[in-house]
Formats: sequence, structure tokens, C-alpha cells
Amino acid sequence: MTTSPSPDVTATPAPGAGQAALPAQALALGDDALILSHRLGEWAGQAPVLEEEVALANIALDLLGQARVLLSLVGDEDELAFLREEREFRNLQLVEQPNGDFAHTIARQLYFSTYQELLYEHLAAGGGELAPLAGKAVKEVAYHRDHAEQWTLRLGDGTDESHTRMQRALDALWRFTGELFEPVEGLEAVPWPALRDAWTTRLTDTLGRATLTVPEGPQRGAWTAGAGRQGLHTEPFGRLLAEMQHLHRSHPGATW
Repeated sequence: MTTSPSPDVTATPAPGAGQAALPAQALALGDDALILSHRLGEWAGQAPVLEEEVALANIALDLLGQARVLLSLVGDEDELAFLREEREFRNLQLVEQPNGDFAHTIARQLYFSTYQELLYEHLAAGGGELAPLAGKAVKEVAYHRDHAEQWTLRLGDGTDESHTRMQRALDALWRFTGELFEPVEGLEAVPWPALRDAWTTRLTDTLGRATLTVPEGPQRGAWTAGAGRQGLHTEPFGRLLAEMQHLHRSHPGATW
């Protein structure tokens, strides 16, 4: 579960870079973790085997812990999670996509965790405001990425049916991956092109070992790249938000 920084994505930011925009960058990364945590939590009682239900729940809890720390840098974490409107969320469109079948969940996790591990390696090495969080979280994220990789190998190099489903999931979610590498406010010092190259290399290696292929076509669909960071979300997000916020909004001011 340990990992070491990739030398090609660990450029040191300029002194003080990003401090003024800390709420913006913390909000974006916190929303990513919060929304994906909720999606993974939807597998409770639904996972194909009990061991996998526990694994997905643990990954969801890791992400929720990251979200709490990041959102607390912006304001009240409960208010930010449960009282904001759809257009106020800054998460990637990738993480809000429905679970689909198990292969879709694994493809989504592979795409995102590989990206998040590389990003957190850079942030941990950069010495900025988010370095302490990233330094701790990158070990968790390395496990998330390894978990997704192992399932990708099992499904891709398994039966004809599992191979077909895994390739179909990778193809379906590919159009949301371009947004991963759009610059984030407050994280201008991140070498986004190098991050994309490292992500592509890792992904190509994993899919090759799984007898799968990297999807063809542009990494953006009908939506403008970076739309999620601008508060523009896909149709499933509204339903996710209604479910996630229902209890809090139904009992305002309640304590537990």
C-alpha cells in the first residue's frame, strides 16, 4: 500500500502558490471525494460478494474522510455537503456517473484512482497547504488504485462475458476522462500535461495486462471539458444529490 512519487509529475510550486485559492482547490478535490464516496456507498447490500462489499465500503470511508478534511478548509462541512445546490458543486463529472454493473464501477475507480494517486503524489511533494493531507491520503489512494487494477485484470482476462463487460465499461466512461486534466483553480502549479502522460502510461500498462484496449476517440463528449468544475453536471447527479441531502434537509438543525 506504499507508493513513491513519480518524478515526472512532482514539480515544485512557486512559494505561496495557491494559498489565496485554497477554498477553490479544496472544494474541487473535496467534492470529488464526497460524491464518489456516496456512489460507492450505494453498493452496500448489493456487491457481488461479501468481501467486495466490505472493500468498497472501506474505500468509500477513506474518500469520505478526505472529503471532510478538504471541505472543512472551506467552511462547515455539513452545510457544504447537504445544503448546496447542484450548480455549486465542483466535482468531476466522472465521479457522479451511476455505478452501472460491477465493471462500470471498477472502470470508474480505475480511471479516477490512477489520476488521484498521481495528483496527490505531486501535492505531497510540493510542500503546499494541501501537502499534509495528500501525504496521508496517497497511501489510501494507492490501495484504491491497486484494488481497481486487480479487478480490471480479473475481469479483462477472465471469461468472454467479463472481458466484454469490462471493455464496454471502459469505453462508456472514456469521454469523461478528459476533464481529469483540465487545470483546477489554485492548482496552477500542477504539471497537467505530465500528469496526463503518466496516467496514460499506467492505464495502458494495466489494460494491456488485462487483455483490454485503451478506448479510442477524444476524451470529451458533448459536454465542454471541465464542465463539472464549473458546476455543470450530468443528469444522474441531480438524483444522487436528492438522495444524499434528503435526510439533512428533512430535519434542519437536528443533531445525532
